[in-house]
Amino acid sequence: MSAMYPIVAVTGSSGAGTTTVKSILQRILRRDQFKAAFVEGDSFHRYNRAEMKKMVAESQAEGRNLSHFGTEANLFEELEQLFREYGERGTGRFRHYIHNQEESLLYGSSPGTFTEWEDFESGTDLLFYEGLHGAVRTDTVNVGQHADLLVGVTPIINLEWIQKIHRDTSERGQARENVTETILRRLPDYINYIAPQFTYTDINFQRVPTVDTSNPFIAREIPTLDESLVVVRFRNPKKFHVDFPYLLAMIPGSFMSRRNSLVIPGSKMGLALEIILQPLIEKLVLRAREYRRVELQTEVLTD
Repeated sequence: MSAMYPIVAVTGSSGAGTTTVKSILQRILRRDQFKAAFVEGDSFHRYNRAEMKKMVAESQAEGRNLSHFGTEANLFEELEQLFREYGERGTGRFRHYIHNQEESLLYGSSPGTFTEWEDFESGTDLLFYEGLHGAVRTDTVNVGQHADLLVGVTPIINLEWIQKIHRDTSERGQARENVTETILRRLPDYINYIAPQFTYTDINFQRVPTVDTSNPFIAREIPTLDESLVVVRFRNPKKFHVDFPYLLAMIPGSFMSRRNSLVIPGSKMGLALEIILQPLIEKLVLRAREYRRVELQTEVLTD
């Protein structure tokens, strides 16, 4: 963690809904006029789309498992180095992964490839990461230890799969059976590298549908927010001085299920994200600005 260059990481599996949370946090940053360095987790995959397809085929032929969830297909060491460097100096290198034709036109690279590595602009207030591995731990890597605020987005697994199947078939043109095969192939790495992160995240937003999702592989519709509840779990409420009576008063229909868990109507998830996360981000950024101001004054006096 860093007092002068804070890091906020939003972590969730493929189809979990981290992009939606990212858009809400971007609105918070615009409102407060904070300048963020943005990093997408996909940019730290080891292989481009064509290389990954080849490596998956080779690993399956050898009886091995390979997926974007695990160590072999990702640059975990480089991701931790980025978090460490930004926290220490407010600098670092990033790139973009091109998902589709729209992003191809934006960045000038073919879909399924990476842009070149480049340096962050100077003068950013915080680093904002969104992706699969913001809190990942292995025998040699601990990415989350460098973050000041870790947010987990983790709908129950059946809902997560429904959302992934619908997104990949409708937005990315993939066949339903291929998406299902990917889900099954990724399960060992999901268990070993994705799910354990939510033990360490500071706040988890877990969406729970109130309709039947018992067979996610045949579901034709994604349960709506009105057909859901969201469990908001604070790992250590004292760390952020969580005022539960205030949250209960501000979020209609909410209630406490445990001493550190708030349950809210799904339709209030966006409101809850803003009410909970905005003051935490503001505190991190304003504190960091003050530390940097004092350090600059100290350097001037020393000179």
